[in-house]
Amino acid sequence: MTVSHASFRSGTAILAQASRRSEIASFIVMDVMERAARIEAEGGHVIHMEVGQPAAPAPDSAREAARRALDHGRIGYTTALGLPSLRARIARHYGDSYGVDLDPARVVVTTGSSAGFILAFLAMFEPGDRVAIANPGYPPYRHILTALGCEPVLIETDAASRWVITPEALADAHRQAPLKGVLVASPANPTGTMMRPEALAELVATAEALGIRFISDEIYHGLDYAFPATTAAALSANATIINSFSKYFCMTGWRVGWMVMPAPLVRAAERLQQNLTISVPTLSQIAAEAAFDGAAQMEAVKHGYEENRLILTQALPRAGLPEFLPVDGAFYLYADISRFTDDSAAFARRLLDEAHVATTPGVDFDPHRGHHYLRLSYAGALEEMREAVARIGAFLARG
Repeated sequence: MTVSHASFRSGTAILAQASRRSEIASFIVMDVMERAARIEAEGGHVIHMEVGQPAAPAPDSAREAARRALDHGRIGYTTALGLPSLRARIARHYGDSYGVDLDPARVVVTTGSSAGFILAFLAMFEPGDRVAIANPGYPPYRHILTALGCEPVLIETDAASRWVITPEALADAHRQAPLKGVLVASPANPTGTMMRPEALAELVATAEALGIRFISDEIYHGLDYAFPATTAAALSANATIINSFSKYFCMTGWRVGWMVMPAPLVRAAERLQQNLTISVPTLSQIAAEAAFDGAAQMEAVKHGYEENRLILTQALPRAGLPEFLPVDGAFYLYADISRFTDDSAAFARRLLDEAHVATTPGVDFDPHRGHHYLRLSYAGALEEMREAVARIGAFLARG
Protein backbone atom coordinates (compact mmCIF):
# COMPACT_ATOMS: atom_id res chain seq x y z
CA MET A 1 0.00 0.00 0.00
CA THR A 2 1.30 3.44 -0.93
CA VAL A 3 0.94 6.20 1.67
CA SER A 4 1.10 9.81 0.51
CA HIS A 5 3.37 12.31 2.24
CA ALA A 6 0.32 14.32 3.31
CA SER A 7 -1.32 11.24 4.85
CA PHE A 8 1.94 10.30 6.54
CA ARG A 9 2.29 13.75 8.11
CA SER A 10 -1.33 13.67 9.25
CA GLY A 11 -0.97 10.21 10.77
CA THR A 12 2.25 11.18 12.54
CA ALA A 13 0.56 14.25 14.03
CA ILE A 14 -2.25 12.10 15.41
CA LEU A 15 0.19 9.60 16.90
CA ALA A 16 2.01 12.41 18.71
CA GLN A 17 -1.13 14.13 20.00
CA ALA A 18 -1.56 14.22 23.76
CA SER A 19 -4.76 12.96 25.36
CA ARG A 20 -7.45 15.39 26.49
CA ARG A 21 -7.14 14.13 30.05
CA SER A 22 -3.52 15.34 30.10
CA GLU A 23 -4.64 18.90 29.36
CA ILE A 24 -4.39 20.07 32.94
CA ALA A 25 -2.69 23.20 34.21
CA SER A 26 0.97 22.99 35.17
CA PHE A 27 1.97 22.96 38.83
CA ILE A 28 3.38 26.50 38.77
CA VAL A 29 5.69 26.02 41.75
CA MET A 30 7.67 23.51 39.68
CA ASP A 31 8.02 26.10 36.91
CA VAL A 32 9.35 28.58 39.49
CA MET A 33 11.88 26.00 40.66
CA GLU A 34 13.06 25.57 37.06
CA ARG A 35 13.49 29.34 36.62
CA ALA A 36 15.37 29.54 39.92
CA ALA A 37 17.66 26.69 38.85
CA ARG A 38 18.64 28.64 35.72
CA ILE A 39 19.61 31.65 37.85
CA GLU A 40 21.68 29.42 40.12
CA ALA A 41 23.36 27.80 37.11
CA GLU A 42 24.51 31.30 36.14
CA GLY A 43 26.02 31.87 39.59
CA GLY A 44 23.13 33.60 41.37
CA HIS A 45 22.21 32.84 45.00
CA VAL A 46 18.49 32.16 45.19
CA ILE A 47 16.63 31.93 48.49
CA HIS A 48 14.05 29.21 47.99
CA MET A 49 10.68 30.09 49.48
CA GLU A 50 8.68 28.63 46.60
CA VAL A 51 8.61 24.93 47.38
CA GLY A 52 7.41 23.20 50.54
CA GLN A 53 10.61 21.29 51.10
CA PRO A 54 12.36 21.12 54.47
CA ALA A 55 16.00 22.21 54.50
CA ALA A 56 16.79 19.54 57.10
CA PRO A 57 17.57 15.95 56.08
CA ALA A 58 15.63 12.84 57.07
CA PRO A 59 16.18 11.79 60.69
CA ASP A 60 19.39 9.94 61.50
CA SER A 61 17.40 6.84 62.42
CA ALA A 62 15.86 6.67 58.94
CA ARG A 63 19.13 7.13 57.08
CA GLU A 64 20.91 4.57 59.25
CA ALA A 65 18.15 2.01 58.67
CA ALA A 66 18.47 2.57 54.92
CA ARG A 67 22.24 2.09 55.08
CA ARG A 68 21.84 -1.17 56.97
CA ALA A 69 19.30 -2.40 54.45
CA LEU A 70 21.63 -1.60 51.55
CA ASP A 71 24.53 -3.35 53.25
CA HIS A 72 22.34 -6.41 53.73
CA GLY A 73 21.98 -6.70 49.97
CA ARG A 74 18.78 -7.55 48.16
CA ILE A 75 15.98 -4.96 48.06
CA GLY A 76 12.91 -6.62 46.56
CA TYR A 77 9.21 -5.97 46.25
CA THR A 78 6.95 -5.73 49.29
CA THR A 79 3.26 -6.57 49.33
CA ALA A 80 1.09 -3.97 47.64
CA LEU A 81 -0.27 -2.57 50.91
CA GLY A 82 3.22 -2.10 52.33
CA LEU A 83 5.56 -3.69 54.84
CA PRO A 84 3.43 -5.18 57.65
CA SER A 85 5.82 -3.77 60.25
CA LEU A 86 5.51 -0.26 58.79
CA ARG A 87 1.72 -0.48 58.67
CA ALA A 88 1.70 -1.57 62.30
CA ARG A 89 4.07 1.26 63.26
CA ILE A 90 1.85 3.83 61.52
CA ALA A 91 -1.19 2.45 63.37
CA ARG A 92 0.72 2.73 66.65
CA HIS A 93 1.49 6.36 65.80
CA TYR A 94 -2.25 7.13 65.87
CA GLY A 95 -2.47 5.72 69.38
CA ASP A 96 0.62 7.59 70.58
CA SER A 97 -0.23 10.93 68.96
CA TYR A 98 -4.05 11.06 68.97
CA GLY A 99 -5.28 8.33 71.30
CA VAL A 100 -6.91 6.50 68.38
CA ASP A 101 -6.96 2.70 68.40
CA LEU A 102 -6.32 1.98 64.72
CA ASP A 103 -6.34 -1.42 63.03
CA PRO A 104 -3.14 -1.74 60.93
CA ALA A 105 -5.27 -3.50 58.29
CA ARG A 106 -6.73 -0.07 57.42
CA VAL A 107 -3.29 1.39 56.62
CA VAL A 108 -2.13 1.55 52.99
CA VAL A 109 1.48 2.62 52.32
CA THR A 110 1.76 4.88 49.24
CA THR A 111 4.41 6.50 47.06
CA GLY A 112 4.12 9.82 48.85
CA SER A 113 0.81 11.56 49.42
CA SER A 114 0.60 12.21 45.66
CA ALA A 115 0.01 8.53 44.92
CA GLY A 116 -2.32 8.46 47.91
CA PHE A 117 -4.59 11.01 46.24
CA ILE A 118 -4.60 9.04 42.99
CA LEU A 119 -5.41 5.76 44.73
CA ALA A 120 -8.07 7.36 46.92
CA PHE A 121 -9.79 9.14 44.03
CA LEU A 122 -9.75 5.98 41.89
CA ALA A 123 -11.06 3.83 44.74
CA MET A 124 -13.79 6.27 45.80
CA PHE A 125 -15.09 8.11 42.75
CA GLU A 126 -16.42 7.50 39.25
CA PRO A 127 -15.79 9.73 36.21
CA GLY A 128 -18.10 12.72 36.43
CA ASP A 129 -18.34 12.69 40.23
CA ARG A 130 -18.18 16.10 41.90
CA VAL A 131 -15.62 16.50 44.68
CA ALA A 132 -15.45 19.65 46.82
CA ILE A 133 -12.16 21.29 47.74
CA ALA A 134 -11.33 24.55 49.48
CA ASN A 135 -10.28 27.58 47.46
CA PRO A 136 -7.45 28.49 47.84
CA GLY A 137 -6.04 24.98 47.94
CA TYR A 138 -3.27 22.65 46.83
CA PRO A 139 -3.30 22.66 42.98
CA PRO A 140 -2.87 18.91 42.32
CA TYR A 141 -6.17 18.22 44.10
CA ARG A 142 -8.09 19.72 41.22
CA HIS A 143 -5.58 18.70 38.55
CA ILE A 144 -5.61 15.00 39.53
CA LEU A 145 -9.39 14.97 39.83
CA THR A 146 -9.68 16.54 36.39
CA ALA A 147 -7.24 14.07 34.82
CA LEU A 148 -9.29 11.20 36.29
CA GLY A 149 -12.50 12.57 34.80
CA CYS A 150 -13.96 13.92 38.04
CA GLU A 151 -15.18 17.47 38.60
CA PRO A 152 -13.41 19.52 41.27
CA VAL A 153 -15.85 21.91 42.94
CA LEU A 154 -14.11 24.93 44.43
CA ILE A 155 -15.72 26.19 47.63
CA GLU A 156 -14.64 29.75 48.35
CA THR A 157 -13.28 30.48 51.81
CA ASP A 158 -12.73 33.85 53.43
CA ALA A 159 -11.84 35.58 56.67
CA ALA A 160 -15.39 35.19 57.99
CA SER A 161 -15.06 31.39 57.80
CA ARG A 162 -11.44 31.55 58.97
CA TRP A 163 -10.48 30.37 55.47
CA VAL A 164 -11.94 26.87 55.83
CA ILE A 165 -14.94 25.07 54.34
CA THR A 166 -17.97 25.43 56.59
CA PRO A 167 -20.82 22.92 56.92
CA GLU A 168 -23.17 25.53 55.46
CA ALA A 169 -20.97 26.05 52.40
CA LEU A 170 -20.67 22.30 51.87
CA ALA A 171 -24.42 21.79 52.13
CA ASP A 172 -25.06 24.67 49.74
CA ALA A 173 -22.70 23.21 47.12
CA HIS A 174 -24.39 19.83 47.55
CA ARG A 175 -27.82 21.38 46.98
CA GLN A 176 -26.67 22.94 43.72
CA ALA A 177 -25.60 19.52 42.42
CA PRO A 178 -24.87 16.38 44.46
CA LEU A 179 -21.33 16.00 45.75
CA LYS A 180 -19.67 12.60 46.07
CA GLY A 181 -16.74 13.76 48.16
CA VAL A 182 -15.06 16.59 50.00
CA LEU A 183 -11.34 17.00 50.67
CA VAL A 184 -9.94 19.26 53.37
CA ALA A 185 -6.44 19.94 54.69
CA SER A 186 -5.50 21.13 58.15
CA PRO A 187 -2.90 22.61 58.36
CA ALA A 188 -3.63 23.78 54.83
CA ASN A 189 -1.48 24.50 51.83
CA PRO A 190 -1.01 27.34 50.77
CA THR A 191 -2.38 29.20 53.77
CA GLY A 192 -0.96 27.40 56.81
CA THR A 193 -4.40 27.84 58.37
CA MET A 194 -5.85 25.07 60.56
CA MET A 195 -9.37 23.92 61.34
CA ARG A 196 -10.30 24.06 65.00
CA PRO A 197 -11.28 20.63 66.39
CA GLU A 198 -14.95 21.50 66.74
CA ALA A 199 -15.08 22.91 63.18
CA LEU A 200 -13.53 19.75 61.73
CA ALA A 201 -15.89 17.52 63.72
CA GLU A 202 -18.93 19.47 62.54
CA LEU A 203 -17.79 19.31 58.90
CA VAL A 204 -17.19 15.54 59.08
CA ALA A 205 -20.62 15.02 60.63
CA THR A 206 -22.29 17.18 57.98
CA ALA A 207 -20.56 15.34 55.15
CA GLU A 208 -21.62 11.96 56.51
CA ALA A 209 -25.20 13.11 57.02
CA LEU A 210 -25.32 14.21 53.39
CA GLY A 211 -23.73 11.00 52.11
CA ILE A 212 -20.53 12.79 51.05
CA ARG A 213 -17.26 10.89 51.40
CA PHE A 214 -14.68 12.71 53.52
CA ILE A 215 -10.96 12.88 52.72
CA SER A 216 -8.59 14.54 55.18
CA ASP A 217 -5.15 15.65 53.96
CA GLU A 218 -3.01 15.53 57.10
CA ILE A 219 0.42 15.79 55.49
CA TYR A 220 1.37 18.76 57.70
CA HIS A 221 0.33 17.14 60.97
CA GLY A 222 3.02 17.55 63.57
CA LEU A 223 3.75 21.05 62.25
CA ASP A 224 1.10 22.82 64.31
CA TYR A 225 1.85 25.94 66.33
CA ALA A 226 -1.43 27.66 67.20
CA PHE A 227 -3.13 24.55 68.61
CA PRO A 228 -2.83 20.76 68.22
CA ALA A 229 -4.08 19.27 64.96
CA THR A 230 -7.01 16.83 65.06
CA THR A 231 -7.07 13.71 62.90
CA ALA A 232 -10.28 12.81 61.12
CA ALA A 233 -9.52 9.22 62.12
CA ALA A 234 -10.65 10.20 65.63
CA LEU A 235 -13.96 11.46 64.30
CA SER A 236 -15.13 8.77 61.87
CA ALA A 237 -14.17 5.29 60.68
CA ASN A 238 -15.60 6.29 57.29
CA ALA A 239 -13.06 9.08 56.66
CA THR A 240 -10.03 8.55 54.46
CA ILE A 241 -6.83 10.09 55.80
CA ILE A 242 -3.82 10.86 53.61
CA ASN A 243 -0.44 11.57 55.12
CA SER A 244 3.23 11.44 54.23
CA PHE A 245 6.74 11.28 55.64
CA SER A 246 7.71 14.23 53.41
CA LYS A 247 7.02 17.20 55.65
CA TYR A 248 7.33 16.52 59.40
CA PHE A 249 9.94 13.80 58.83
CA CYS A 250 11.80 15.77 56.09
CA MET A 251 11.68 12.86 53.61
CA THR A 252 10.41 14.56 50.42
CA GLY A 253 12.65 12.70 47.98
CA TRP A 254 12.07 9.31 49.58
CA ARG A 255 8.51 9.38 48.20
CA VAL A 256 6.71 7.44 50.90
CA GLY A 257 3.37 8.19 52.55
CA TRP A 258 0.26 6.42 53.76
CA MET A 259 -3.50 6.33 53.82
CA VAL A 260 -5.93 5.28 56.53
CA MET A 261 -9.00 4.01 54.70
CA PRO A 262 -12.43 2.75 55.66
CA ALA A 263 -12.06 -1.03 55.91
CA PRO A 264 -14.32 -1.78 52.89
CA LEU A 265 -12.09 0.32 50.60
CA VAL A 266 -8.73 -1.24 51.47
CA ARG A 267 -9.05 -4.11 48.99
CA ALA A 268 -9.90 -1.64 46.22
CA ALA A 269 -6.76 0.38 46.99
CA GLU A 270 -4.73 -2.82 47.12
CA ARG A 271 -5.89 -3.93 43.66
CA LEU A 272 -5.11 -0.49 42.24
CA GLN A 273 -1.65 -0.40 43.80
CA GLN A 274 -0.89 -3.93 42.59
CA ASN A 275 -1.50 -2.84 39.02
CA LEU A 276 -0.26 0.75 39.05
CA THR A 277 3.01 0.46 40.98
CA ILE A 278 3.21 -3.12 42.38
CA SER A 279 4.56 -1.72 45.64
CA VAL A 280 6.15 1.33 47.24
CA PRO A 281 10.00 1.41 47.11
CA THR A 282 11.18 -0.97 49.80
CA LEU A 283 14.17 1.09 50.91
CA SER A 284 11.92 4.08 51.52
CA GLN A 285 9.54 1.97 53.58
CA ILE A 286 12.38 0.67 55.75
CA ALA A 287 13.62 4.21 56.33
CA ALA A 288 10.09 5.46 57.04
CA GLU A 289 9.51 2.90 59.77
CA ALA A 290 12.74 3.95 61.47
CA ALA A 291 11.86 7.64 61.07
CA PHE A 292 9.41 7.38 63.98
CA ASP A 293 12.44 6.79 66.23
CA GLY A 294 13.76 10.21 65.19
CA ALA A 295 10.86 12.21 66.59
CA ALA A 296 13.05 14.17 69.02
CA GLN A 297 15.29 15.26 66.15
CA MET A 298 12.24 16.27 64.12
CA GLU A 299 10.84 18.29 67.02
CA ALA A 300 14.04 20.32 66.98
CA VAL A 301 13.49 20.96 63.26
CA LYS A 302 9.92 22.02 64.03
CA HIS A 303 11.19 24.56 66.55
CA GLY A 304 13.31 25.99 63.75
CA TYR A 305 10.18 26.49 61.66
CA GLU A 306 8.59 28.26 64.61
CA GLU A 307 11.54 30.67 64.73
CA ASN A 308 11.24 31.27 60.99
CA ARG A 309 7.51 31.85 61.40
CA LEU A 310 8.19 34.45 64.07
CA ILE A 311 10.73 36.23 61.87
CA LEU A 312 8.30 36.47 58.94
CA THR A 313 5.22 37.44 60.92
CA GLN A 314 7.14 40.20 62.71
CA ALA A 315 9.38 41.45 59.90
CA LEU A 316 7.18 41.23 56.80
CA PRO A 317 4.76 43.95 58.03
CA ARG A 318 7.74 46.27 58.51
CA ALA A 319 9.00 45.30 55.03
CA GLY A 320 5.67 46.24 53.46
CA LEU A 321 3.55 43.06 53.57
CA PRO A 322 1.31 43.50 56.62
CA GLU A 323 -1.61 41.31 55.53
CA PHE A 324 -1.56 37.51 55.48
CA LEU A 325 -3.84 34.65 56.46
CA PRO A 326 -3.64 32.96 59.90
CA VAL A 327 -0.24 31.25 60.14
CA ASP A 328 -1.33 28.34 62.34
CA GLY A 329 0.79 25.47 61.05
CA ALA A 330 2.73 23.84 58.19
CA PHE A 331 5.50 26.18 56.96
CA TYR A 332 3.66 28.58 54.69
CA LEU A 333 2.64 32.21 54.82
CA TYR A 334 0.01 33.39 52.31
CA ALA A 335 0.48 37.10 51.85
CA ASP A 336 -1.88 39.66 50.33
CA ILE A 337 0.10 41.68 47.73
CA SER A 338 -2.88 43.56 46.25
CA ARG A 339 -1.43 46.91 47.32
CA PHE A 340 1.44 46.27 44.88
CA THR A 341 -0.05 44.30 41.99
CA ASP A 342 -3.01 42.49 40.48
CA ASP A 343 -0.70 40.01 38.72
CA SER A 344 0.96 37.72 41.26
CA ALA A 345 2.68 35.67 38.54
CA ALA A 346 4.48 38.71 37.14
CA PHE A 347 5.24 39.93 40.67
CA ALA A 348 6.80 36.58 41.62
CA ARG A 349 8.90 36.57 38.42
CA ARG A 350 10.23 40.05 39.18
CA LEU A 351 10.97 39.12 42.79
CA LEU A 352 12.95 36.12 41.59
CA ASP A 353 14.76 37.88 38.74
CA GLU A 354 15.60 41.07 40.62
CA ALA A 355 15.91 39.98 44.28
CA HIS A 356 16.64 36.27 43.77
CA VAL A 357 13.87 35.25 46.18
CA ALA A 358 11.78 32.40 44.79
CA THR A 359 8.10 32.45 45.83
CA THR A 360 4.92 30.96 44.40
CA PRO A 361 2.19 33.17 42.92
CA GLY A 362 -1.26 32.73 44.38
CA VAL A 363 -2.74 31.85 40.98
CA ASP A 364 -1.23 28.39 41.47
CA PHE A 365 -3.60 27.84 44.40
CA ASP A 366 -6.59 30.03 43.60
CA PRO A 367 -7.70 30.63 39.99
CA HIS A 368 -10.19 33.27 41.14
CA ARG A 369 -8.40 35.54 43.61
CA GLY A 370 -4.85 34.25 43.52
CA HIS A 371 -3.59 37.15 41.42
CA HIS A 372 -3.56 39.15 44.68
CA TYR A 373 -1.58 36.65 46.77
CA LEU A 374 1.88 35.18 47.17
CA ARG A 375 2.89 32.02 49.05
CA LEU A 376 6.15 32.02 50.99
CA SER A 377 7.56 28.80 52.42
CA TYR A 378 9.59 29.21 55.61
CA ALA A 379 11.01 25.68 55.67
CA GLY A 380 14.55 26.96 55.04
CA ALA A 381 17.42 27.94 57.28
CA LEU A 382 17.04 30.71 59.86
CA GLU A 383 19.64 33.05 58.32
CA GLU A 384 18.09 32.65 54.88
CA MET A 385 14.72 33.77 56.25
CA ARG A 386 16.31 36.94 57.63
CA GLU A 387 18.08 37.57 54.34
CA ALA A 388 14.85 36.90 52.41
CA VAL A 389 12.94 39.53 54.41
CA ALA A 390 15.71 42.06 53.78
CA ARG A 391 15.68 41.34 50.04
CA ILE A 392 11.87 41.51 49.89
CA GLY A 393 11.86 44.82 51.76
CA ALA A 394 14.41 46.32 49.37
CA PHE A 395 12.48 45.01 46.38
CA LEU A 396 9.22 46.56 47.57
CA ALA A 397 10.93 49.85 48.37
CA ARG A 398 12.22 50.06 44.81
CA GLY A 399 8.68 49.58 43.52
